[in-house]
Amino acid sequence: MQNEEIQSKNLQNDDIQNENFQNEDFESEENFADLLDSYDAEESHDIRQGDKINGTIIAIGKSSVYVSTGSKSDGVVDKVELMDENGHLPYNVGDKLSLYVVSLNESEVILSKALSGAGYAFMLEEASLNLTPVEGKVSGIIKGGFSVDIMGKRAFCPVSQMDARYVENQEEYLGKTLSFLITRFSEGGKNIVVSRRDLLNREIQESREIYLKTISEDDIVQGKVIKLMPYGAFIELAPGVEGMAHISELSWSRVEKASDALVQDELVNVKILKIETKEGADAPKISLSVRQTTQNPWDRAEQTFAIGAQLTGKVVRLAPFGAFVEIAPGVDGLVHLSEISHTRRVLKADDVLEQGQMVQVIVKDIDLKNKRISLSMKDAHGDPWNGAQSKYPTGSVVEGKVEKREKFGLFINLEPGITGLLPGSVMAKASDTSIYDKLKPGDMVNVMVSEISEENRRISLAPPETKEGSDWKKFAESESKTQSIGSMGALLMEAMKNK
Repeated sequence: MQNEEIQSKNLQNDDIQNENFQNEDFESEENFADLLDSYDAEESHDIRQGDKINGTIIAIGKSSVYVSTGSKSDGVVDKVELMDENGHLPYNVGDKLSLYVVSLNESEVILSKALSGAGYAFMLEEASLNLTPVEGKVSGIIKGGFSVDIMGKRAFCPVSQMDARYVENQEEYLGKTLSFLITRFSEGGKNIVVSRRDLLNREIQESREIYLKTISEDDIVQGKVIKLMPYGAFIELAPGVEGMAHISELSWSRVEKASDALVQDELVNVKILKIETKEGADAPKISLSVRQTTQNPWDRAEQTFAIGAQLTGKVVRLAPFGAFVEIAPGVDGLVHLSEISHTRRVLKADDVLEQGQMVQVIVKDIDLKNKRISLSMKDAHGDPWNGAQSKYPTGSVVEGKVEKREKFGLFINLEPGITGLLPGSVMAKASDTSIYDKLKPGDMVNVMVSEISEENRRISLAPPETKEGSDWKKFAESESKTQSIGSMGALLMEAMKNK
């Protein structure tokens, strides 16, 4: 009986143990599931350089302490950083630590107690190796460049490396926080050299490649005038992308220098004429046109100009055969030497005209096919010989100015464009020949019109008083009658011609 009770108790104990074992298995399954969830959670947690993390010490090595970071990779921190003043490590496995991520890769995360000292130095060294941009504040101007504060470290930036363009005024960079690339890191961070130009050039190269994919020839885009040269203008289309517009493509008008058409830093629309890529070149050669973004003025010349129209134009070029006058932007007409003046014989255009001078012209002919317009200045001012026969009738006495003395007589100007000849043989018949012998260019003298031909543009003159007196008057009257008949015929011919 006693043995049966003992066996019964043993069986009960076995049942209890089995139940405990089953409970332990159940708890183990639950703990394993928790671990998997925790691992999945750790894998889904991303960390970045500079982040502050709360981790648990999982192992303590000879020189390093290993910490869980909440990511796939465990973190490692220099053991010296965690020691107290006496050189002892006051932490054990399982203790919690707050640390900063100095750098990271697929297999390891470097941690530091603070983002300063060794932590910053490590970050800067990593940035120099990986060409990672860092921010720094320009704190001063020193010989050859700038002093830059980066993460508590002092770095040097040569003046040539501060910008992609030439630095004219160093003062404008003082106090600014800018991005740099670390080009030299040595002596544990005591010798750091940085460059902003390299970073800007890298950014420019990236933006250039993107922009060049968006443009093609014949596109019209906007650009900024960055440089004016005697032969044209350089225009920036995007950072690192420049094109050149030749002086002939700046305006439909004739341009002597680029500054006549454009202004520095002006925004302009341009047409892309050609994109030429050369092997080994950093950027393609781009040819631009400013004028081709607007309509060619010759395309509307037929509606703008008409034969006989009187216009005001600017003398843009002088040639041996005449003068070119701009009557509209991009439209020049030619005033031939023979069309410059009624009042004087012009042998060279620059004898009477200057480049840039404003003049009145009449349109004489239009040749749209060859883009040529013939102009006349003298017609715009009127022909002084029109009506000269009625203004200077035969026998009339007028005052004139001596223009020139020749062996055969005196040329005397009656008004601009009308000059008559007083022959020497006729002067000899004057009642007082000494009057004419003393005359010189510029002197005023009274003369009588003895003969006039409006058609041939000729006037013959005579002294008002002659030795023959009455005989001369008869001669003048006879000449007047003859000339009157000629004048009537000339008037009739002119009327028929006008009709």
